[in-house]
Amino acid sequence: MNTGDHIDSNPFADPSVGEEQQHFVENATLSVGRNASLTLGTDSLILLDEGFTRRETTNCCGLVPSKSKTTKAIPFFNVLWAELSEFDIVIRYAHPTSKDVVRVASVEYLVDKADRPRVTVWISRLLDRAYGESQRNKRIKVLVNPYGGQGSAQKWYTRDIEPIFAAAQCKVDVERTQFQGHAVEIAEKLDADAYDVIAACSGDGLPHEIFNGLGKKSDARRALSNIAVVQLPCGSGNAMSWNSNGTDSCSMAALCVVKGIRTPLDLISITQGEKRTLSFLSQSVGVVAESDLGTEHLRWLGSTRFTYGFLVRLLRKTVYPCDLAVKVDIGSKAEIKEYCRSQTHIRPSMEERRGTPSHSTSPRVEESVGLPALRYGSINDDLPSDWNLLPYDNLGNFFAGNMNYMAPDSPFFPAALPNDGFLDLVTIDGDIRRTTAIKLLLAVEKGTFFDMPDVLYRKISGYRIIPKGQKDGYISIDGERFPFAPFQAEVHRGLGTVLSKSGHLYEGKGLPQSAYSDST
Repeated sequence: MNTGDHIDSNPFADPSVGEEQQHFVENATLSVGRNASLTLGTDSLILLDEGFTRRETTNCCGLVPSKSKTTKAIPFFNVLWAELSEFDIVIRYAHPTSKDVVRVASVEYLVDKADRPRVTVWISRLLDRAYGESQRNKRIKVLVNPYGGQGSAQKWYTRDIEPIFAAAQCKVDVERTQFQGHAVEIAEKLDADAYDVIAACSGDGLPHEIFNGLGKKSDARRALSNIAVVQLPCGSGNAMSWNSNGTDSCSMAALCVVKGIRTPLDLISITQGEKRTLSFLSQSVGVVAESDLGTEHLRWLGSTRFTYGFLVRLLRKTVYPCDLAVKVDIGSKAEIKEYCRSQTHIRPSMEERRGTPSHSTSPRVEESVGLPALRYGSINDDLPSDWNLLPYDNLGNFFAGNMNYMAPDSPFFPAALPNDGFLDLVTIDGDIRRTTAIKLLLAVEKGTFFDMPDVLYRKISGYRIIPKGQKDGYISIDGERFPFAPFQAEVHRGLGTVLSKSGHLYEGKGLPQSAYSDST
């Protein structure tokens, strides 16, 4: 028997694992200290440390042997940074202290001088796993609305957000807004090459201002593409954070921003009179608009005020007459379900999500100036030839949304996608029975709203609405009150940029799986 061929082989190696994979497995574990090791697991950093047993608090009188773990798993998503100092390896991470709160924590281990080259390589691998597609060391312009969260926004930023950004080695510039519209001015004057992110410590009002400030720049399309707009939830309405981050916790949202993946976002041009405004979240006329804007005096109720206002107006069977023209792209619920099923299982490239495939002959973003031209014209132009303006005298609710959630537990638009080039439009008659109205309200939180027969749900790319029969009323654009006058909307696919956990989907519930099966 010839043993020479096997003299250097490892008798304990798994024969099913290739040489390259075996090498990776061996290099995934780093021995540190006297009785500790760090291992890159499937989705977590695994700490094995016999010292953990000695750090456990003793039980009653120390008489009964306590059960303590010698391992700790830190999800890669929670790893903020790792570095090699003069003597130690230091790993900082977001440690959950409750269901909705994380705080910065760290582990440190001595490293032998001879091991430093290997440790440096291991740290690089750890950060690759921890950040993946997300950008490290983000340059963040933070705008704090001092009135947000009933005056608590600054305190929340200092306590919950700032430490996470610092631990993740982000470069941060903080500025407090001084008046309504100040964020528009700041964003308009901002150097689009100096920052990767603008973060709004506020409700949904400040992101609205930021998008419109970027939209006023001479190189608006480039600025909206280069700078991601995010929300650090510090207001009564935190829909943007619910959709992008799946939370309204300041600390959790800060972690999501650190780990967020650049995601193109559809923006909507609203033309009213001679003014053009960008919308990122929603537009409403009728019940929802009044439930939002007509309950400003109830801000102390938080998000509950929306539910209260919605219920009151539904029970009154209020109608909001108008003339309405809609550019419908997907008109039936069955087609929408099929479309969403096809979209959620694929992840297009960044260019495709912006609607500009790499083979496109359209100008590069860097060469683009101003906002895109309006395909359908403005409210002052003739109606497009393929649009029909029809009376809708019994309108109860006109609600167009660009995101799933409009408030916590309120997924009005479960089929909404960040960059499909469509708005999701819900219209409901105002003269439906009160019992039906209550069922509709309850169905939103249950996730069955989409399939309710009294809900007309369509995917559209534009519309014109002309209120009539009222001298005054409420029109809400991203939660901001607009004049009670005709306006027109048009979707621009992937014009804006946000950060999200997936890079192509919202964190909302979406359509239930049963909805997909029902459509087949």
